[in-house]
Amino acid sequence: MATEQFDVTVIGAGPGGYVAAIRGAQLGLKVALVEREKRLGGTCGLRGCIPTKALLMSAHNYELAQHLADHGVQVSEVKLAFDAVQKRKDKIVNKNAAGVSYLMKKNKVTVFNGTGKLALPGKVLVTTADGQTQTIETKNIIIATGSVVRPIPGFETDGERVVNSDHILELKEVPKSLIVMGAGAVGVEFASVYSRFGTETTIVELMPHLLPFEDEEVSAELEKSFRKRGIKQQLGTRLEKMEKTDAGVVVTGKDAKGAEVRLEAEMFLVAVGRMPYLEGLGLEGSKIKVERGNVQVDEFCRTGEPGVYAIGDVIPTPWLAHLASKEGILVVEQIAGQKPQPINMRHVPSCTYCDPEVASVGLTEAAAKKEGYDVRVAKFPFSASGKARILGEEEGFIKIVSETKYDELLGVHIIGAHATELIAEAGVALQLESTAEELGRTIFAHPTISEAMMEAAEGIHGLTIHF
Repeated sequence: MATEQFDVTVIGAGPGGYVAAIRGAQLGLKVALVEREKRLGGTCGLRGCIPTKALLMSAHNYELAQHLADHGVQVSEVKLAFDAVQKRKDKIVNKNAAGVSYLMKKNKVTVFNGTGKLALPGKVLVTTADGQTQTIETKNIIIATGSVVRPIPGFETDGERVVNSDHILELKEVPKSLIVMGAGAVGVEFASVYSRFGTETTIVELMPHLLPFEDEEVSAELEKSFRKRGIKQQLGTRLEKMEKTDAGVVVTGKDAKGAEVRLEAEMFLVAVGRMPYLEGLGLEGSKIKVERGNVQVDEFCRTGEPGVYAIGDVIPTPWLAHLASKEGILVVEQIAGQKPQPINMRHVPSCTYCDPEVASVGLTEAAAKKEGYDVRVAKFPFSASGKARILGEEEGFIKIVSETKYDELLGVHIIGAHATELIAEAGVALQLESTAEELGRTIFAHPTISEAMMEAAEGIHGLTIHF
C-alpha cells in the first residue's frame, strides 16, 4: 500500500493520545493517530473513567430516590432497573467515542485502525485486523498505548464469579454479595456502586487504610463513611488463596496480627494491578529503555530514541487521564517548536469518585513534614456548611496544608460532596503559589459548597467564621 508521511504519529487513542493528536493539528502539524480498537477513547473512555462514573451516577440517584421523602417529595415505589442502568452507561460511552472520532475529522487527523509497531528510524507499521500492513513515515512518534489489567497469580479471573475492572462493567445482574480486593480508586469506586445497588460488599486491602496514598485523615473519614453505609472493611490483610464454590468464591488470608481471615461471597472483584501495554510495539533493539515495565523518559517525556516520546500509563508518572492529556500537549508543543515548561507533578490532582468523593492536590500533611516544612493545617467540616445541609450531604471536610515561613499553600485534601469539582480551585491556587491568607481573602459566593475552601484557608490563621 502507499506510504503516508506525517510530522507526528501517535500510537494509542486514549486521553493522552487523542489529545496530543488534536493539539498537534491545532499547531499546524500533520498528524496520524493509530488505534487497534474500532472505537476511540482508550481505557478511560471505553472501560474506565467514563463508564464507571456513569454507573456511579446511577447508583447515587438510586440511593437519593430512596430518601426523597426527607426533601418532602413523596415517591410510591423505587425500583432498580439494572438493564436500563447498563444501557445508559453504554449510550454515554458510545456518544463519547463518537465525539472523539468527530474531533479527529474536524482537526484533520488521519486515523489508522490497526496495531502500531515501531520500525525505527522514522516509520510505524500498522497491521489491521485482517492482517494487512501499511507503513507510515513520520518525523516523530508518541507512544500512548496505555495500560491493561495485570493478572494476579492465584486470583485468575473468569469474567463470571471472579472478575476484573473490565468484567464488572458488563454485568447483567447485580450480585447479592461481593468481595473487592484492593482499596485504591478502582476498588472503593466499585464498592460504592454495588453497595448502593444493594450488594453486600466487603473490601480487602493489604495496607492499613482505604485509599492508602491519600492524607491519613481523609482515609480515616472514608473508612467511617463506608462503615456507616454497611461496607465491611478488612484492612491490613493479605489474601493468599482463592477457591471457587458452587455458591461463589471463598478467599482466605491473614490480617496484620497473623490471624486467619476467611471471606465468602457470590462474586470476587480483583481491583489491583494494571501494567503498561507495550506488547508488539517493537521496542526491542531500540534505545528506548524499559524498567519494571515502564518506558523511561525525561521531564519532557522524551525516550532514549531521538524523535520518540512516551506519555500516559506507559511511563512512571501517576496514571491519570488528565495528566496523560497534559503530557501529550507538552510533547506536541515541543515538536511544533514551542518551549513548554515541564509538568509540576505536585500540582496534579487526584480524584476518586466513591461516595463520599475524595480529591487532593499537593502534599499531604505527613509528606510536608517529611520534607522539613514547618507545617500548619486547618480543616473545615461540611457539617458546618449551610449549602451542604441543603443538599443533605454533610459528610467530610476540606483540609488545607500550608507552611509558616511564607504562608504558602502546600496541599489541599477534600472528602465530601463534589470534592472532585472543588479540587480545581485548589489546583489554581497552588499553580499561582497562593498563600493561605490570599485564598482566605478571596470572596466565595454564599451559599455554596466551595465556601468551605475559604473557611479552611482562614482556619490556617485561626480566623474561621462558621466553625
